[in-house]
Amino acid sequence: MEKIYVEGEINNVRVGMCQINLSDTVIETDSGKIAKKNNPVIVYDTSGAYGDSAFKTDFPEALPRIRKSWYARRKDIVLKAGNKSDVFRKISFCAKAGKCITQMYYAKKRMITPEMEYVAIRENQQVEALGLKSYITPDFVRKEIAAGRAVIPANINHLELEPMILGRRFRVKINSNLCMGKFFTKNDFEKIRLNCCLGADTLMDISCTESPVTTREYLVRNSPVSVGTPPLYHALARAGGKVAELSWEHYRSTLVEQMEQGVDFISVHAAMKRRHLALTSHRLTGIVSHAGKILAEWMNIHGEENFLNTHFPEICEIVCSYDAVISLGSGLRPGSIYDANDEAQFAELAEMRELIETAWKYHVQVMVEGPGHIPMNKIEAYMKEFQYACKGVPFFSPGMVTSDLAVGHEHNATVTGGAQMAWYGASLIGGLKSQAGITDMERMQSDLLSYKIAAHSADLAKGHPGAQVRDNAFSKAKQENRKKDCLKLSFGNIYYR
Repeated sequence: MEKIYVEGEINNVRVGMCQINLSDTVIETDSGKIAKKNNPVIVYDTSGAYGDSAFKTDFPEALPRIRKSWYARRKDIVLKAGNKSDVFRKISFCAKAGKCITQMYYAKKRMITPEMEYVAIRENQQVEALGLKSYITPDFVRKEIAAGRAVIPANINHLELEPMILGRRFRVKINSNLCMGKFFTKNDFEKIRLNCCLGADTLMDISCTESPVTTREYLVRNSPVSVGTPPLYHALARAGGKVAELSWEHYRSTLVEQMEQGVDFISVHAAMKRRHLALTSHRLTGIVSHAGKILAEWMNIHGEENFLNTHFPEICEIVCSYDAVISLGSGLRPGSIYDANDEAQFAELAEMRELIETAWKYHVQVMVEGPGHIPMNKIEAYMKEFQYACKGVPFFSPGMVTSDLAVGHEHNATVTGGAQMAWYGASLIGGLKSQAGITDMERMQSDLLSYKIAAHSADLAKGHPGAQVRDNAFSKAKQENRKKDCLKLSFGNIYYR
């Protein structure tokens, strides 16, 4: 296995992929043995520079800033002083006054950005070289983003990022949750590297401790994949952990700080409103979302509407200046099979429609999260309601559970439902939780492998361009007893050095 790079034709991009080199097929004939060459298989690679043998780094140095050269001639962004947590640089980018810099804005202007071309090349995995056709062109990517059916989580301050796309017509991606400690350690660095090399497409910092600002800076600087956060958790930490003292000012300052750091997508629980709380009274498990509990308590204490909802236009204005993605969180997701697809859940889902339209007015890319605990027989109905209510935006299904009984084995239940969710249109699945200080490679590999199988199974079912190439190559190698090639092609083999 080796790292290869594919050059762009429109922009100055260089897309990293993994090439699996195969041995020859040996055919026995009357005149002797004949070797027939097998084409290498190109596969999607999330390892970034970590998978390149030419890249050398020592903890805690940052990754190469591959996107920096893309900004050289841009006149719509400016440099601003970095925040106090900045341990790697003293400047950050933001939109120039009066300018819009989002992928959606440029897509509607019929402009193909470096990010759009990058993800188009990346999604295709060079299938054209095998004589296969693909509908995923840079212009197709542009059209999907313009329509809101796809998003590219790529904050302009995440210069180390290798852009990727989320959308129903693209590869199903995998998320992995991280609980970062207050101080960035070598174990934290290894967790990031392992997740990327094992196939995670996004990393989400769900830390709830005292705002690990510097730690998050290290996370972004060392991640070649998109980084997400729920700013509410970190705003609460900034308020001393006291819900009564939590305010919009705490949230706003947290959000700006994370945008300057380069966070690519944020979970915003703005669709949960005060009138929805009464709808949860009949529930078996009430409100289980951590963000949902925080907001419910805040609304009850202050007797006011959810400040994330009332200040949503301001959130859009901030996010717009950095080209990050808003992920509308599900504060009323069900915490048990009994509560699945209830009135509260669908009321919050309906509220998301208005928020999506508001985000689009600012040309902000947006996706939706859900649905929590849900039995398999109710998944299709939920996804149909989502597609209608949320206008076909990308769907993120973090940690969806199909049974309440999978204690200690929740990832098995989430993989079961994740595959079905992906088949019905989810773009991002997985909510694996890596505890601070833990770097159990075998466990991490096992969990991510389960999600990779679920995601790939959905890609096969959807007919994603080139999805079956690797399966076909594996089956051919198995038939010809090329055991080493079988190992190389299987998901059990990881691209990690």
